[in-house]
Amino acid sequence: MKISSLQENLKNGLQITGHLSGKNINLPILNNVMIEARDGEIKLIATDLEIGIVCQIRGKIEEEGSFTVDSKIISDYISLLPNKKVDIEKKDSELLIKSENYKTSVKGMSAEDYPVIPQVERKGCYKVKISEFKKALSQVIFAVSNSETRIELTGVLFNLSNKELTLASTDSYRLAEKKIKIKTEGEIPENRSIIIPAKTLQEVTKILAIARNENFDENGGELSFYVSDNQILIIIGNTELVSRLIEGFYPDYGQIIPQKNETTIIINRAELIRAIKAASIFSKSGSNDINLDFPLGKNQAIISSTSSQSGDNMTELDATVNGVDNGIVVNYRYLLDGVNAIDSENIRIEITNSNTPCVIRGEDDKDYLYIVMPIKQ
Repeated sequence: MKISSLQENLKNGLQITGHLSGKNINLPILNNVMIEARDGEIKLIATDLEIGIVCQIRGKIEEEGSFTVDSKIISDYISLLPNKKVDIEKKDSELLIKSENYKTSVKGMSAEDYPVIPQVERKGCYKVKISEFKKALSQVIFAVSNSETRIELTGVLFNLSNKELTLASTDSYRLAEKKIKIKTEGEIPENRSIIIPAKTLQEVTKILAIARNENFDENGGELSFYVSDNQILIIIGNTELVSRLIEGFYPDYGQIIPQKNETTIIINRAELIRAIKAASIFSKSGSNDINLDFPLGKNQAIISSTSSQSGDNMTELDATVNGVDNGIVVNYRYLLDGVNAIDSENIRIEITNSNTPCVIRGEDDKDYLYIVMPIKQ
C-alpha cells in the first residue's frame, strides 16, 4: 500500500473513526484503525464489534493495499504535522509516514485479522435534514436509561413513517419525544419502529461535529439511513456508520401522557431556569426534590425547597396561570434537563394533580414533549 493525502483530510478522518478505538485487552486489533486503499478509494475504518465507521478521504493511490495501526498513535502524530501532503507507505509490519521534514514509522498489524464491517442492504432510504436531526437528538438522548436492566430503554425509539420521524426516550422517571419531517426513497414499510443504542447516536453526534467536506452542509445538507432487520446504516457526507439495533419491544409510553390537565402555566424560560437552580441548592440529597406551586388567582409560580441540613429557599415568578390551584414535587435535575432542551422564550407547563406526570413544552412548539414523573410525598 502506498498513498498520499493532505494532512487535513487524514486528521478529520482519524478524528471521526478514532472514537471507537479503545483499550481492548481481549482483541488488541480493535485498538487499531484500518487504512484501506482499493478501487480508487482511500478509507479509514474502525469498529468495536457493535458499531463500525467507514470514512472515505480524498487522496492519491499509488499502490493498493490495507494495513492497521494504533488509532491513538497515528491520530496524535498526524494532528502535529503541517497542513501539507502526507505520504504513507506500508513496509513489512510498519507504516512509513512522511511529510516535508517529518518522518516516522508506526508498527501495526495485518488487515486480514481485522473484523469485517456488516453490510446493510441499500433498499429503501430515509432522508432527514442534518440541522433538524442534530437538534432532535439533543432534545431526547439525555432521557435514555443508563441501566442495563431494561435493555430497550438504553436506546432511542425511532417511529418511522414515510413523512415523519418520532424520536422518544425514557428512563421511567421522565420521557422526551420529538417529531421531525423526513423524506423517503424506494420501497419502505408504511410504519416501522426501531430502537437505536444511545452509544450509536452519540457517535453520530461526534461525526456531525467533526465532518467537514464538500458533501457536508450542516444547514442545508441531509443525512440518510437504511434499516435492515437488526442493523442500521447511517450516511453523513463521506462517512458511513453501521450499528446493531436493540432487539425487544419499547413500552407503549403514550399511556402515561396525560390527555387532559387541570392547570396550565406559561412562564419565562430563563427566569424558570434560574429559580430551579436556586432551589436545587437547598433540595434534599438523594431525592433532589423541589416544589412547584401555582396558587389560584395570583398569576405566580412559586419554586421552593427545604433541607433540614442546609436551609430553605423560595422564589416567586410572574406567570400566566389558568385552571385550579395546583402544585407538584419533582426532581430538579430531571426538570432542568427538559427545560434546557427547549429553546422557546416561554415554557408551557401542564399539571393534572400532584400524583400525575407534568407535561412541559415550548409555548408554541407542538413537536416537542417532555414529561417528568412526580415525587409522591
